[in-house]
Amino acid sequence: MAGSSSVMRRVYLALYNWAVFAGWLQVLCLAVKAIKESGYEHVYDAVKKPLLLAQSAAVLEILHGLVGLVRSPITATLPQIASRLYVTWGILWSFPAVQTHLLVSSLVISWCITEIIRYSFFGTKEAVGSAPSWLLWLRYSAFLLLYPTGIVSELGLVYTAMPFMKESGKYCIRMPNIWNFSFDYFYIAVIALGIYAFPTYTAICLGRGRRLCPNPKRTREIPKKIHSPSAAALAAF
Repeated sequence: MAGSSSVMRRVYLALYNWAVFAGWLQVLCLAVKAIKESGYEHVYDAVKKPLLLAQSAAVLEILHGLVGLVRSPITATLPQIASRLYVTWGILWSFPAVQTHLLVSSLVISWCITEIIRYSFFGTKEAVGSAPSWLLWLRYSAFLLLYPTGIVSELGLVYTAMPFMKESGKYCIRMPNIWNFSFDYFYIAVIALGIYAFPTYTAICLGRGRRLCPNPKRTREIPKKIHSPSAAALAAF
């Protein structure tokens, strides 16, 4: 019974990983096509629907951790997913004025390459039990380039959207009201700029360095630890 459950878990996770991989591959193809044919101003319009779907699918990784399908702690998975969803829905979808910005192109391409590598890596591991060494290297080294380009794009778009947040008052709750409570979305953006970018870079560097150059005594433990898209703590990229 336990063996059957384990097989079902692996089949489900393999299907999940490859399905989301296909979604990100579609986003990348559409983005490249839009840049080539129409210019960077039209990238968001070209990728909007598959981007929202592919990024939102990551919410399932939180559920995977909650029900025990993967071993990664929710405290590691939640921040990375929340930050991506914030930019996807809270910035790009919410403020159309930033959708034609040049940084949308660098953001989308950085995210796409990152996720194509990530989901293909874990999809391969779940499907056949291991991943080729070149894919392992890409999984834990490509972030050195993709993290800076992605995070600069994210922060740049948040900063670009801030004047529109302030002007429109979108998502704000003003007093007086029956709850005697006020909320300003603009200041959430200010907080986001300060806390979710650079501290994670150090954590990712340390964690991925251990993956590529593990302690010899712990080498045999590594295959047990890499099971899912959320296995690397704080692996935003």
